[in-house]
Amino acid sequence: MTALAEQIQATRLSDTHEHLPREPEFLAGGPDVLRDLFDNYVTADLVVAGASVEAVARLVDPSDPDLRARFAGVQAAWQRCQHTGYGEAVRLIARRVYDLEEITPEGLEAAQPRAAVLHRPGERLRLLRDLAGLDHVQVDDFRWDCPPDPSGPDFFLYDLSWADLCDGRVDAPAIEREVGIAVETLGDLRAALAAIFAKHGARAIAVKAQHAYRRTLLWRERADADAEPALRKHLAGAPLADDERLCLGDWCWARGVELAIEHNLPFKIHTGYYAGHSAMPVDRIRGGHLCALLARYPRARFVLMHIAYPYSDELVALAKHYPNVYVDLCWAWSIDPWSARDFVRRMIHAVPANKLFAFGGDAWQPAAAVAYAMQARQWLTRALQAEVDDRLLTERQAVALATRLMRTNQEECFDLAGTRAAIRATAGDVP
Repeated sequence: MTALAEQIQATRLSDTHEHLPREPEFLAGGPDVLRDLFDNYVTADLVVAGASVEAVARLVDPSDPDLRARFAGVQAAWQRCQHTGYGEAVRLIARRVYDLEEITPEGLEAAQPRAAVLHRPGERLRLLRDLAGLDHVQVDDFRWDCPPDPSGPDFFLYDLSWADLCDGRVDAPAIEREVGIAVETLGDLRAALAAIFAKHGARAIAVKAQHAYRRTLLWRERADADAEPALRKHLAGAPLADDERLCLGDWCWARGVELAIEHNLPFKIHTGYYAGHSAMPVDRIRGGHLCALLARYPRARFVLMHIAYPYSDELVALAKHYPNVYVDLCWAWSIDPWSARDFVRRMIHAVPANKLFAFGGDAWQPAAAVAYAMQARQWLTRALQAEVDDRLLTERQAVALATRLMRTNQEECFDLAGTRAAIRATAGDVP
């Protein structure tokens, strides 16, 4: 193993994006080897490869004890997609977590007892910290509040979710329950949004929005006079036209960015590829749609996620042009590892080295996050080793760059120390 490969294997990764359940939910789900292996993004590849939606649903249903029958329903599709990025991650789970060199009916039955061991208290943290070698994980659980996670208060850090608000979905009753402000006017909403940040911002690691699943990333500045009628109509229960919903969403999005600046929080935005299958309007997802927002808020730190795949060239240009843009490889290694490898190399030669984050698993299951971390290390090694082989970097430079991409850049962008201190100060405040 080269010095570069050794460094990448030994360095703890900052994991900037997951959707992991908390410990009680993880334990309540029960042990199941097929769910650990396949309840991740590969389910979309299985459908695209010919498996029925019903067979895939049965595959990851732990209430069905018949492992052989569940696997048989997708076995042909699995053979077709096992070499995709998603398929590679499944094979890594099988090998690293379950000691399975090949996924077979017999192997699944033999591995099932290990699933019971892996679903005991503390195993979620051990898998992520010790097996995956993560320094911490940043979790988006689609909530405003970020209570300390007693299973690992310094390890599990949480995003403050802004996705619904960016989409113009203002849940007035939920807001009133959260901060005690009845939203009847735009002024009320402005005060309530500030109150959400005042209550939860200190313990958040970032603000997160994946509204690109429901609307365009194109942002426009909206006046109060334009947003107020849309809000009143929404609060009255009337459906909003698309332009009205975008107006209200853009207004809320801008307030979220302003509050993120005030509370020293990066603002994460989903760009590019959709999870799932059969429903991706690609005109919505280009990172270039964000230019007006990036220019309007130069003091914000925008983390643009998933390399905007397949519009990655645009993202290189944004990161090169805007000082306030950071690029996150989260999920990209599993979507298309070959393109992610080339993206890293293009970023090296176009963009200052402080702008790129190496990893986020974007996973719901700890076993998947382990595999995605392994995948990131392997493909990052390939990317940087190619630079060395082409004599574009010395090995010493590549080793230093690997550390920067895996840890240093994240430590400079996110206030890890401040967030952890705020969590420790309120560690007893756990629901």
